[in-house]
Amino acid sequence: MKFEHVSVLLDECIEGLDIKKDGIYVDGTLGGAGHSKEIVKKLDGGRLIGIDQDLNAIQKASEVLKDYEDKITIVHNNFRNIKEVLKNLEIEKVDGVLLDLGVSSHQLDEGERGFSYNHDAKLDMRMNREEDFSAWDVVNKYSQEDLTRIIKEFGEERWAHRIAEFIVVDRKEKTIDTTEELVEVIKKAIPKGARRDGPHPARRTFQAIRIEVNQELDILRDAIIDICDVLKPGGRICIITFHSLEDRIVKKVYKELNKQCICPPEFPICKCDKERELKIITRKPITSSKDELENNSRARSAKLRVGEKV
Repeated sequence: MKFEHVSVLLDECIEGLDIKKDGIYVDGTLGGAGHSKEIVKKLDGGRLIGIDQDLNAIQKASEVLKDYEDKITIVHNNFRNIKEVLKNLEIEKVDGVLLDLGVSSHQLDEGERGFSYNHDAKLDMRMNREEDFSAWDVVNKYSQEDLTRIIKEFGEERWAHRIAEFIVVDRKEKTIDTTEELVEVIKKAIPKGARRDGPHPARRTFQAIRIEVNQELDILRDAIIDICDVLKPGGRICIITFHSLEDRIVKKVYKELNKQCICPPEFPICKCDKERELKIITRKPITSSKDELENNSRARSAKLRVGEKV
C-alpha cells in the first residue's frame, strides 16, 4: 500500500501542544502518524489516542507507531465524536488535541480514491469508505442550484454557475462517473482565457465536492467546542487548516470561546454568566517557514492556530 506522508508544521505543532511527558494527547486526524510519532516520543507515562476515519491511514499509522504500542490507542472514528471516543476509553479530560484538517497527501496520491484531478478514477472522495454517499452522488444527483451553491461556497469558484450548468447538461447524456470526465466538463465550462493562469481549473470544484461529501465544515465548529470541553485547564488545542473557509471557522470559534461576556452592549451589567473558556495563544496563525515550503508544497496554504483551556 502506497502511503507517502510529510507532516506539515511539525515542529510548530509540537511546540504548540506544550507536551507534558505524563499527559494524555489526542491526534484527531492520525493520517500517516507523522505528528503522532513526535508526540509519543515525548511521552513517559503518558498516552496518545489516535483517531482516523480512514482505515488505510489506521493501518499505516499502526506500522509507524509499532514501537510505541504501550503508549498509544488507535480508534477508527471521526474527531467529531471525540467525546464518545474518550468516554469509551474511560478518559474524562486530556492535555492536548491536534487536528490536521483536509485531505491527506496519501489520499491524493492513491488515485483510486478519486480525490485528485491528476489521476483518473471513479468519483469517490470518501475519507471513510464505509460510508455510502460519495462524490458520484453529488455530481450526478444534486440540482443545478445546489451544485452552484457548494462550488461557490466551498470552492470559492467564480465560475460556479457555469460549471454546475455544464455538469447538469453533460449528465443528461450519461452519468459522470470518473474524475477525468468531471475534469473535462469543468474545462469546457471555464473560458479558455480564465484557464491560462493560476492553479488547475478543477482544483476549486474538487475541493468543494470533497468538503460536501465528508461534511468537513459542518462538523468543524461543533468539534472545536467539544474539544474545548474535554481539555484540562492549561490543555492545548492545535488546528492546522488548508483553506480560508476552515481557517475562518477556527478563528471565529476560538474568539467565541475566548469571550468573557456575550451580553448586548446596552446591558449595564453582565447577565449571561459566560466564562472565558479558551485563551488564544496565536493571535495570528503560524505559517510554514521558507525551508518547509521548499520541501513540501502541501504546506503552502497551511495555517496553525493554537488555543489553551482556561
